[in-house]
Amino acid sequence: MCQYMRNKMKQIINKKVTPRQFRYACLILLGVAYLCCLPPVLFHAPYSTVVTDRNGELLGARIASDGQWRFPPRNHTPEKLEQCLLAFEDQYFYYHWGVNPLATGRAFVQNLKNKRIVSGGSTLTMQTIRLARCQPRTFCEKIIEMIWATRLEFRASKAEILSMYISHAPFGGNVVGLDAAAWRYFGHSPETLSWAESALLAVLPNAPSAIHLSKGREKLLKKRNRLLKRLQKKGIIQSSTYELAISEPLPEKPHPLPQTAPHLVSHYYQTRNGLFTQSTIDKGTQMHIEALAERWSNEFCRSDIRHLAILVIDLPSNQIAAYCGNVRFNEKQPGNQVDIIQSPRSTGSILKPFLYEAQLHEGSLLPNMLVPDVPININGYMPQNYSHQYEGAVPASEALARSLNIPAVTQLQAYGIPKFIQRLQELGFTTIKRPASHYGLSLILGGAEATLWEVTHAYAQLGRSLLTQEESPRKGAAWLTLEALTEVNRPEEIDWKSIPSMQTIAWKTGTSYGFRDAWAVGITPRYAVGVWVGNASGEGKPGLVGALTAAPVLFDVFNSLPPSPWFERPTGVLIDAEVCRQSGHLKGRFCEETDTLLILPAGLQTTPCPYHHLITLSEDGRHRVYAHATASEATTQQPWFVLPPVWEWYYKQHHPEYIPLPPFLKGSGEDNFPIMQFIYPPMQARIRLTKQLDGSKGYMTAELAHTHPQATVFWHLDERYYAETRQFHQISLQPAPGKHTLTAVDEDGNSISTVFFIEQAGR
Repeated sequence: MCQYMRNKMKQIINKKVTPRQFRYACLILLGVAYLCCLPPVLFHAPYSTVVTDRNGELLGARIASDGQWRFPPRNHTPEKLEQCLLAFEDQYFYYHWGVNPLATGRAFVQNLKNKRIVSGGSTLTMQTIRLARCQPRTFCEKIIEMIWATRLEFRASKAEILSMYISHAPFGGNVVGLDAAAWRYFGHSPETLSWAESALLAVLPNAPSAIHLSKGREKLLKKRNRLLKRLQKKGIIQSSTYELAISEPLPEKPHPLPQTAPHLVSHYYQTRNGLFTQSTIDKGTQMHIEALAERWSNEFCRSDIRHLAILVIDLPSNQIAAYCGNVRFNEKQPGNQVDIIQSPRSTGSILKPFLYEAQLHEGSLLPNMLVPDVPININGYMPQNYSHQYEGAVPASEALARSLNIPAVTQLQAYGIPKFIQRLQELGFTTIKRPASHYGLSLILGGAEATLWEVTHAYAQLGRSLLTQEESPRKGAAWLTLEALTEVNRPEEIDWKSIPSMQTIAWKTGTSYGFRDAWAVGITPRYAVGVWVGNASGEGKPGLVGALTAAPVLFDVFNSLPPSPWFERPTGVLIDAEVCRQSGHLKGRFCEETDTLLILPAGLQTTPCPYHHLITLSEDGRHRVYAHATASEATTQQPWFVLPPVWEWYYKQHHPEYIPLPPFLKGSGEDNFPIMQFIYPPMQARIRLTKQLDGSKGYMTAELAHTHPQATVFWHLDERYYAETRQFHQISLQPAPGKHTLTAVDEDGNSISTVFFIEQAGR
């Protein structure tokens, strides 16, 4: 079109044209100018950030960048307000093409008589154009408005024009548009406006600076009532409705906007500024969760624990049902405005189930397989259980349910840190992105940071996989993991399984180092709930433990949500396997007591029970003998459950049913089982001796486990006799810096050695 215009202009300039051609050219130019006069986008004003719940209920909003409460444009007009607007501003709106000739002529005569603009004669379409242009009111500007109005009628429907007008009309002060006016003046949505409220909003844009709630109230009331009377005369409202409407008082002052889910609204203000967002939150659920969080926060404040966050995910739809990023948003105290749900925090033990699930899926672990729970030293890293006690060996599922640290560390070492990081990233952990060397084995105990958003969604992913029809090993691993997490002791300290009304919940807690973060996450087929308790500043507090703080909140949340039955066991992904009842391994040659358990097919690659051995005993059963030592003496053979010495040392303290191997009958053979094992120091350990309180050189304690507690052990340091122990095999050493060899020999000549290094104190 522009090229055509340029060609015509050249023709006019370069050669003579006839008057007819000139008129045609002018008409074409005018037509093109008319078509192009209206900008593609009329309004360029910044808008408020508005967030609603899943049903359209307003949760909250943030003011536009120009300081105006201007909600994003709506696409329809409530019927009552439309009737009021047409009756007050433009009763022929649906019959003209943007300009009403009669109204314009009447206004023209009035303006000539007064030699100034006293009447605009503007239609709603012309007023829409005036709002878009924001120019002073002059005769020339009026003509432009008329031209643009007719052009707008060709581009948009009457409903669209009306929506443009009510979305950008001024309603006094910094209130612009119908939505902002309805909420600010009446405290509810435009769809629920009464006739009196609709009439008030219809007359306000006529002179918003002259009459509003704080001044000109009498004049405003008269204009509203006159409009209501007009509606009655037209038969739009009945007399009874009119009488009720005029009896409604004007609002006294603007209402504050709702402040539900304020941290979520702030999140959208940062990520979707100036846009309308319909969230998946249910406002009723959200308000209940916020009230619950407030009650618990008041309780925790007594211990100077000031912040709390709760995230609720609807599992089947994978949508957020409640988002409580923190408590007391409106109180300008440090940390209250921090959205904890989106803030990386130390994970504590909350990642342990994902390692358990990964090992099950890989086939390197069975649910009840014994895992070590003994003191360990891995290149100077010496993790401890929360209780500072050890049990020697624990079933893997029990270790998970009790959140034991030593088994988790040894399992991560066996599985591999890089593989585990990759699995966490697959689950959506974007904050765990550094190399494996950065985290080390502490990754499983809180050596990484994650957000409550990521943690809760990762648990939800495990649960949601069980709701699909897909048959996959991951589904089986997830089911076994969640089954193990149902065994975690609940804070109520009751046998919940004996109470039919209590629903099954898979849940896990976590506590970060220094008591800075307390976590609790729970799963049912309906919901995934994540809870964080602590201080946004990272300040640690005694008693800030997941099981003591976050867990009670978690179960309070679940008690307020609709219950659901437990996950159905997945079909086609699990198989029956015969496993040793004592070790949890696949049944070995000498395992007599077994159970049939569900495992993944990959678990068949694990080794059969390595702890049951066939031993030969003397006739009285008090001693072991070499199977072929003598044919003259009567002997018996029977399976025996034998753990490694260090495991055995701690295991038998908690399992009185455990019977150590009987000693060998003298002269009847040699022991093929390990008799002794160093608890500390492990082989190649690097040790730094700490100074005493008086500044003197420190000591280290060496400890040994012997299968026969009454045995006498002789200790040698660097081939020199050092000490003798009986029953409790511990000695204190004060070696010089450098390499050392520690050897232990028992009275039967069995020996064991370990090599360790003492580092300089200043290094």
